[in-house]
Amino acid sequence: MKIIKTKFKGLLIIESKNYYDKRGYFRELLIEKKIKQKFPFKVMSLSKKNVLRGLHFQIKTPQGKFISVLKGKILDVAVDIRKNSKTFGKHFKIILSEKNCRSVYIPPGFAHGFLGLQKNNLISYSCTNYRNKNNERGLLWNDKNLKIYWGINKPILSKKDNDNAKFKDLF
Repeated sequence: MKIIKTKFKGLLIIESKNYYDKRGYFRELLIEKKIKQKFPFKVMSLSKKNVLRGLHFQIKTPQGKFISVLKGKILDVAVDIRKNSKTFGKHFKIILSEKNCRSVYIPPGFAHGFLGLQKNNLISYSCTNYRNKNNERGLLWNDKNLKIYWGINKPILSKKDNDNAKFKDLF
């Protein structure tokens, strides 16, 4: 398992490897002591192609997220919403897939979202804090000020994500 630092403080890319044999394959996803975080809340989602989820964050109990793709391929995006950060308002994006064996650790203080790129995309999230529905907020996926190129004009969105706020209205 290889850990790669990014220009975003605390945001890490984790490169792993699939170990194949006649039964299939085995992959290490997360070793907490290497990331130096505990992840008490683990969830998963299944998203079809062109489904865009996000950009989500928690206001009072920010979550760090360790994101891995178990099946399929996604464009994963994180927006730095830490007001004192050098990269405040900037975004980071990466392709995560079953084949490339990459995961990403997004520290607390980021909005997070992704776009499904294959027919079925199974995503595992390990979070440093529990979800609190009353603290959930979201940034508008296509906010012009964020300058995120998703490669799609009309993704499949939830009503909630379609109604997310613009960055300048929140920050």
